[in-house]
Amino acid sequence: LREIVLELSGKVDDLKADVVEMEKMVEGYLAFARGEGGEAPVPTEISELLADVVSAARREGTKVELAVDGAIHLPVRPQALRRSIGNLIANAGRYGKRVWVSAARRADAVEILVDDDGPGIPPEQREDVFRPFFRLESSRNPETGGVGLGLTIARDVLRGHGGELTLDDSPRGGLRACARLPA
Repeated sequence: LREIVLELSGKVDDLKADVVEMEKMVEGYLAFARGEGGEAPVPTEISELLADVVSAARREGTKVELAVDGAIHLPVRPQALRRSIGNLIANAGRYGKRVWVSAARRADAVEILVDDDGPGIPPEQREDVFRPFFRLESSRNPETGGVGLGLTIARDVLRGHGGELTLDDSPRGGLRACARLPA
């Protein structure tokens, strides 16, 4: 009987942990949904916005470098774009030892690249990671992979700006996230 009670106690603890994790996932999604609707686009210096996001990542312990090719002014929703790029940097820092962020104006777009030296994502799973709550890593431990909303939110924000987010191999050995915004 004692063994059964101990086994049931362990299962109850597991269920409680699952409920806490589900609450975090739902809260994260609701925070995203609430924050997207009210912000209006304003003229923004992208290099300053990126410098702020990179500084915040460095304070969190991420080893990140920033390179911006000249002044880039765009009308954006700055809080939303900060969150989008912040999510990309957080993912890169979680899986890689170093992160490189760069931005440059192209003919018809502004490209913001986030490269890392981590393990990358297999090409056949790169579209899957944009689905809400999808995680490559099977553990439910948020310390090892978040709740599966970071890339979903990042892509939604960029698409809301008329842009796109794609994933590819990084020349640094890991993953490259390419955020393109119309110029």
